[in-house]
Amino acid sequence: MEEQRREDPPSVRHRCARVEMFSNHSRDRGSVMQVTTYGVDLAKRVFQVHWVEPDSGEVKRKMLARGEFAAFFARRSAGLVAMEACGSAHHWGRALQALGHQVRLIPTQFVRPFVKSNKTDAADAQAIWEAAQRPEMRFVALKSELQQAVLGLHRVRGQLVKMRTMQANQVRGLLYEFGVVVPRSWRALLAQAGPILAEDTRCEVPELIRGELQQQLEGLRELTRRIEQLERSIGTYRQQDEQCRRIEAIPGVGPLSSTAVLATIGDARTFRSGRQFAAFLGLVPRQSGTGGRVRLLGISKRGDPYLRTLLIHGARAVVNHSSRPGRTPPQWLRELLSRRPKNVAIVALANKIARTIWALLAHGRTFDHSWGQAQPVSVA
Repeated sequence: MEEQRREDPPSVRHRCARVEMFSNHSRDRGSVMQVTTYGVDLAKRVFQVHWVEPDSGEVKRKMLARGEFAAFFARRSAGLVAMEACGSAHHWGRALQALGHQVRLIPTQFVRPFVKSNKTDAADAQAIWEAAQRPEMRFVALKSELQQAVLGLHRVRGQLVKMRTMQANQVRGLLYEFGVVVPRSWRALLAQAGPILAEDTRCEVPELIRGELQQQLEGLRELTRRIEQLERSIGTYRQQDEQCRRIEAIPGVGPLSSTAVLATIGDARTFRSGRQFAAFLGLVPRQSGTGGRVRLLGISKRGDPYLRTLLIHGARAVVNHSSRPGRTPPQWLRELLSRRPKNVAIVALANKIARTIWALLAHGRTFDHSWGQAQPVSVA
């Protein structure tokens, strides 16, 4: 056999190689029909495409300009297009879906292990093509334009909140240098620092910097007005979506959390279970072990930190509210607080909230406050 292979001309050997690649080509799940899989490496101006021709099994690589990308896939038969979940991926995914293709978005960290050697556009496209055909690969749900717009509002609001915090801390620190002490709150800063700077008899701040500090306070008021306007815009979207109102019945979930969850995950059925959704948010323990011994560490902090922060803050509000006089927390939370630190219990409650959100969205249910509580047993 080896002597026969050495005697074969190059064209025969190449045809054998193409047939072998074709035999490993992906198939549509549950179907005997061949489906062409395309691996696409996105960029601003140049796109790299990797695929295998279904007829000949020949490996194809093509570089496309931005204006040629949509036209190329419009001429191709319907197939499966895999891309990294990066900038503009959702935009191109919607465009390709409109052309009849199936779209799969893969997280970047899952593509990197399939890059064999040097990192080039062609190697990245091939790695995406290979990663898309793994049976256990996890994909990102394709977002609509409205969902991306809501996420954009959340991102702008988060940036403005950081700017307000930074500016308030700077003004508070400068006032402290001149003996003026203001409580740690931007609201208290606006309420107390303004009158102090306005009165010459009460203010010990030199005139040279007093005017600039007053401008900084006015900037804080303007940032607050912009943040409130963004929250009203997010509330408009919330009123139009019935799912937001359903998951807001869960204690610890408010308008910001509900809109951020729906805009981030898209379709909840992308996750197989509530635990997988909680793991996506980084609310499950990291695991480290070998030789059959596994250690559970702190939470993994994977996924979107903004959404994880909202859920943890909501859980903290539930714990603080239930600890007030006259309030009784649920039994499982009371027992958890008795044996574990408060912050650990808060993260555990955030995990429970995330699982409950998934259950409501994936199965189309409504939240029942009495579910899971002990019911009296009737004695016959």
